[in-house]
Amino acid sequence: MMQSNTPNTHLPSSSLEARPIVSVRQVSMVFQTGTVALKDANLEIAQGEFISLIGPSGCGKTTLLRLLADLIKPTSGTILISGKNPEEARKSRAYGYVFQAPTLMEWRTVLSNVMLPLEVMNFPAGERKARAEKMLALVGLEKFTRHYPWQLSGGMQQRVSIARALAFDPQLLFMDEPFGALDEITRENLNLELLRLWRETGKTIIFVTHSIPEAVFLSTRIVVMTPRPGKIETVIPVNLPQPRTFETRELPEFFQIATEVREALRKGHGYEVTE
Repeated sequence: MMQSNTPNTHLPSSSLEARPIVSVRQVSMVFQTGTVALKDANLEIAQGEFISLIGPSGCGKTTLLRLLADLIKPTSGTILISGKNPEEARKSRAYGYVFQAPTLMEWRTVLSNVMLPLEVMNFPAGERKARAEKMLALVGLEKFTRHYPWQLSGGMQQRVSIARALAFDPQLLFMDEPFGALDEITRENLNLELLRLWRETGKTIIFVTHSIPEAVFLSTRIVVMTPRPGKIETVIPVNLPQPRTFETRELPEFFQIATEVREALRKGHGYEVTE
């Protein structure tokens, strides 16, 4: 499915009647150095989807995520999140952001790390603690509230980071290669945990990855991007049964979708992907 100028081209058919929670129209990003990081991107995302962005390094995946999060401003084009521009969405706490590294404060306990954004947002003290404890229970770390980040494994630290991003109950969760530095076994287990969280919370997730199997396993749709200047090459639906399990990776349909993603990446001349 190639990109077109039709606004709803990148919406699943079942969502065509509903207003998308994320709308990206003709968005380009040119940095001051003259580097074209993103060019004429069009994408619409429905409430509750799990969208993965995949492509070679430098194709604009993280740039697109940063534009949605109002960390940088687009050179041209329009972005709407729940009908608001990114700055308005940020101020209304519409999304949480999980970075590649957990970015936890080493001198704060796990519980106080999760409470940090709630403190910044001036939530009452009792509510801060209750929300943080609830999110830590959701990610399976309720027994580690008094631990410090240096006492946790890398995977546990990322789970704390996810709990922190969910603490103020955002509509969307932006995730920038959160499992990229972890070993394969930990990564696969966290993929399962993330899908459980997605089902239980009903959040819309936009997830950056270099891994084809990870994208296929997690997503409802995969956005394939080309090398710089970053463009959306195609959007591939992932119609695998839910809930997904370790056995999902052995299904013939899984390999068929992975092959489709790989061919789309090759068509866009992007080869830096994880097999």
